[in-house]
Amino acid sequence: MRADRTTEHPKNRIEMEDPVSHTTIDDATTTRTALVVVAHPRRDSLTAHIADLAAQRLTAAGYRIDLLDLHAENFDPRMNAADLPEWGNREKTYSPEVENHMRRILAADVIVAVFPVYWVQVPAILKGWIDRVWNYGFAYGRSKPRLAGKRMLWLGLAGAADDDSVVDLMQQSLGMQLNDGIAYYCGLTESSVGLLPGAEEKRQRVDADGNLLLDEALTGAVRDAHYAALEDRARRFVDDFLVGVRVPA
Repeated sequence: MRADRTTEHPKNRIEMEDPVSHTTIDDATTTRTALVVVAHPRRDSLTAHIADLAAQRLTAAGYRIDLLDLHAENFDPRMNAADLPEWGNREKTYSPEVENHMRRILAADVIVAVFPVYWVQVPAILKGWIDRVWNYGFAYGRSKPRLAGKRMLWLGLAGAADDDSVVDLMQQSLGMQLNDGIAYYCGLTESSVGLLPGAEEKRQRVDADGNLLLDEALTGAVRDAHYAALEDRARRFVDDFLVGVRVPA
């Protein structure tokens, strides 16, 4: 199931200010920085809207926002020769694009990735960002991890209905991939997955025979209440993350 819904701006949509300049080492000593990574090609998507809400919450908590919109910055998720790891060289200098992203990660105290869930996985552009940037000698391969002390929240928007049985499986699968397979392996202090099902206007579920069932599209006050509740869940994930409460995988 995919959640790549695009919608008109909600009435209470928060428009993100222009991305701030990247944190320097001097800035990082006095200001906490949150790297907000967005993995959706459309700026008017629900994914981008949830990223804006997360950024607002982080800003209110005193964080400086470094917005990394992977599509807007034309990030290429494909691995290339310049960014292949060299197992005998942990000090390899990678491509300028990747080295720049590495500096942004190092400058961040917390990282929040916001993405639509595709096939119970992150989108290709986010997976490629991990593949190319979270590379050997930088994110892993050292006895003292460079990313130790950093905390990460993964906010995934899913098209499945809240009451579909696949939601629990999706939470478990994403938790294993992202918390255990990436964050723990790279030495992050904490990682949690905030799954937001019900992202589609037509609720999706799969019956016992494997048929995809779609409800009628939400409209009017019912639609408004549905997305207000989804926004509230997203805010709670961010708030719990900020106070150090782990969101169970």
